[in-house]
Amino acid sequence: MGPISRYAPPLAVMALIFALSATPDLSSGLGTWDLVLRKIAHVAIYALLWLTLARAADWRRPILVSVIAVLYAASDEIHQSFVEGRHGTATDVAIDAVGIGLAAAVWLLSARRRGRPGPPWPLRAEARASRAR
Repeated sequence: MGPISRYAPPLAVMALIFALSATPDLSSGLGTWDLVLRKIAHVAIYALLWLTLARAADWRRPILVSVIAVLYAASDEIHQSFVEGRHGTATDVAIDAVGIGLAAAVWLLSARRRGRPGPPWPLRAEARASRAR
C-alpha cells in the first residue's frame, strides 16, 4: 500500500472535521433533534477517523491510533473555541471518544472472531503476497 492510499483517507476525514468545526453555525433548526443528530454525527465521524487511522497503521497499533484520534478530538474542540458562534467542550471530546471506542471495540471483536488480530483478510492476503516476492 503506497503512502497516498495509506494516509489520504485519514487526512480527508481530518479535513472534513476541521471544515465542519470552522463553520460558524451548523444548526438545522430542528430543536432537540438537531442536538441528537449532531452528537450521533460526532460518534460516527470519529469512528470513521479511527478506522482510517488504524488502516494507515496497518491495523497494528490500535492504542496509538486511539490516542491520536482523541488528541485530534481535543484539538478540534480547541479550534472550535476560536470560531465565532461555536464553543469547544470536554463533553464533545468524550462523545468523540465514544465513537473511537466503538470503532476499536468492533475491530477487536471482529479480529477475535477471525481468529487473530490483524487487518481484514484482503489486506492479509496482500501482505502475504508482498512477502512472497
